[in-house]
Amino acid sequence: MYFDTHAHYYDDAFDADRDAVLSSLPEAGVELVLCPGCDLETSRQSVALAERYPHLYAAVGFHPENLDGASLAELAQIEAMAAHPKVKAIGEIGLDYYWEKEEAGRARQREFFAAQLDLAEKLDMPAIVHDREAHRDTLDIVKAHHGARGVFHCYSGGVEDARTLVILGWMLSFTGVITFKNARRALEVLEWLPLDRVMIETDAPYMAPEPYRGKRNDSRYVFRMADAIAQIKGLSTDEVARITTENGKRFFGIT
Repeated sequence: MYFDTHAHYYDDAFDADRDAVLSSLPEAGVELVLCPGCDLETSRQSVALAERYPHLYAAVGFHPENLDGASLAELAQIEAMAAHPKVKAIGEIGLDYYWEKEEAGRARQREFFAAQLDLAEKLDMPAIVHDREAHRDTLDIVKAHHGARGVFHCYSGGVEDARTLVILGWMLSFTGVITFKNARRALEVLEWLPLDRVMIETDAPYMAPEPYRGKRNDSRYVFRMADAIAQIKGLSTDEVARITTENGKRFFGIT
């Protein structure tokens, strides 16, 4: 059984068959799914989906690409949603310098990221971190939050940053990127990374793994990440599925 620790099922890519996909997951071997929000509306949608499906849990927060019109005062609403029993993390939060080129916009991302890590510390909840082409600033903000714990989703950094995060007690999660032919950096990280710090995810509807690349992604493809890690670590796919599911349950506090 698999735990897809990051999938966006409120996305309009699932409007035509959302219930069919989500209802089919347990029979397809997907035991658990975590659906992170990206702003107030999608956070509410994540909670609503978690209420409807027993195997689905939610996270709430502001993604760095979803800050237009947002104010720090709205984090009070995120905090209120985080009290729901099926909300297991603050996320998806972080920095994205790929799309944001202006320093003012990047500074605003850093402000929101730091404030949401403050909230995660206050609530003693894990954080789900997005880091795209902002490795140094993301790591600096994480280091400044000594009481924070979390996961770098779709990890794209190198081995040295991975070593630092492991020392800090953080987890790393991997998407279909590790099945791509040009995935050398991620594979180097996985070769080194202790298995108790690994989680797997689809990032659905994005990042479909090979041989499904280019299609809409969903949790039924999460087995491909376990396949890839099993090859790197010299284990069976079933063993990787068991380990990463246990890691995810422990990390999110799901019994």
